[in-house]
Amino acid sequence: MKLLILSQYFPPEIGAPQNRLFELACRLQAHNVEINVLTAMPNYPHMEIHKEYRGKWKSREEMHGMTIHRRWIFVSKSAGIIFRLLNYFSFVFTSLFAGLFSVKKHDVIFCESPPLFLGISAYIICKIRGSKLIFNVSDLWPESAEKLGLVTNKSILGMATILEEFLYKKSILITGQTQGIVKDISTRFPHKDVYWLPNGVDLTLFSPDDIKSNFRKNNNFSEDDILMFYAGIIGFAQGLDVILDAAKGIVNRQVKIIMLGEGPEKERLIKKKNNENIDNVLFFSAMTKNEMPAFVSAMDVSIVPLRKLDLFKGAIPSKIFENLAMKKPILLGVEGEAFDLFIRDGNSGLFFEPESAEQLTLAINKLVTNPELIKTLGENGRQYVSDNFDRNMLANNFSDKLQKIFS
Repeated sequence: MKLLILSQYFPPEIGAPQNRLFELACRLQAHNVEINVLTAMPNYPHMEIHKEYRGKWKSREEMHGMTIHRRWIFVSKSAGIIFRLLNYFSFVFTSLFAGLFSVKKHDVIFCESPPLFLGISAYIICKIRGSKLIFNVSDLWPESAEKLGLVTNKSILGMATILEEFLYKKSILITGQTQGIVKDISTRFPHKDVYWLPNGVDLTLFSPDDIKSNFRKNNNFSEDDILMFYAGIIGFAQGLDVILDAAKGIVNRQVKIIMLGEGPEKERLIKKKNNENIDNVLFFSAMTKNEMPAFVSAMDVSIVPLRKLDLFKGAIPSKIFENLAMKKPILLGVEGEAFDLFIRDGNSGLFFEPESAEQLTLAINKLVTNPELIKTLGENGRQYVSDNFDRNMLANNFSDKLQKIFS
């Protein structure tokens, strides 16, 4: 079987979609699936084309047995709707041209959404070249764009809804990253084949017993410091003010909270930290995928917040899997599916109401005064993701699904 991954995001960019798609692709190759990728010039998260790709219209390279076809994309640091649409549609057109004239025919096109509009390119390529479409939904568009206020134009939202429904109907298989996404699509399209393809973790890479970390020593932290951390996009959806506000209520001065990552909210949050003299919160730059295991190994507890929106009741932040694999309990400020899986079923952390600094402070203080609870929750988390979210197991199951569809 020949499968083309069509995605606006892919390594060397760092981020959840990039890592998830790459890991899945590598593992599917072991099941006699020939994988190639059609993607944009790397630009995320800074919205700047990476130095080695600047000035290029197209690029072709080999990566772990896959051919990666890259095409030009318009990028801008502006968050305005016009610039956002130019970003999306520029790659729709360049990927469509490449898929029709430069990339060989594949049996299947696996299209990553969002951005939803990339499905236009995927559908036309499939239609003209006789490929089958698998539409992978990582976030429900346009619903999430509307609720987050990213898109407010009613005409655009209406057209996006029509496109969403059209692409679902034309797909041989729809895959959803969360059970909430799968349920939503299955309810609206009961006759479609919808498959849960969750994120997961590489248990070999994130293996706490095999990692030695110098992070504490290199950054002047003592072994007695209690290090809690947030790692990921420092953006609007995460509601990260809750961490800074909660930090002001932590009595134990050995507790340090590290904010690791980049994003549009970072500058504002640093100013808030400085203006309000929140000296137990420290900001660090984003790290590469290979640097993360040693960083997480040096930590004690992970904080995973999102804003208090109904939209996020079906969200599962990808960082949870890796943190639990490293035996780091989570302080989870996410309602719904994530709570059900990792707090209720997995017993691998403590819950606080999203955006409630008071509850987060209470949860932090509870762990600080009970180090055995930190250890127990961490052990539970490792076991839970090993049993349910091992990337090898997920890829094996998805390969079986593909074989059933195309046999």
